Amino acid sequence: MLFGDEHVRRYEETDGEVGHDWEGGAPCLVLTTTGRKSGQPRKFALIYQEHEGNYVVVASKGGADSHPGWYLNLQQEPEVGVQVKADRFKARARTASPEEKAEVWPKMTRVWPAYDDYQKKTDRDIPVVILERVA
Repeated sequence: MLFGDEHVRRYEETDGEVGHDWEGGAPCLVLTTTGRKSGQPRKFALIYQEHEGNYVVVASKGGADSHPGWYLNLQQEPEVGVQVKADRFKARARTASPEEKAEVWPKMTRVWPAYDDYQKKTDRDIPVVILERVA
């Protein structure tokens, strides 16, 4: 799930006090990718869950037939910035394997049930992305 620039700005200004909990309590983080065309930082607020010490996000784009821009960005440059509340860190983003996706998809749909609807709307296999903190 993707939210606007204002959401990101308020999240960053308040260390997530405003914006971490989205509609009904779905937790959000801020992902910073490098624009694949511009080379400039691009920020996105995304619903996440923790899994085995990492953070997981879904490249759903509301069930569109194309991947979201942020996912295309990280495919080109997997080194990203992440902010979860006041915790800011660098991470390496990777697409979950089919086995990993099968394990985390139910966790993601518990927090945002619409992901199942999004998958039904498209023939595209919606990627799950694992964000692994780097030292």
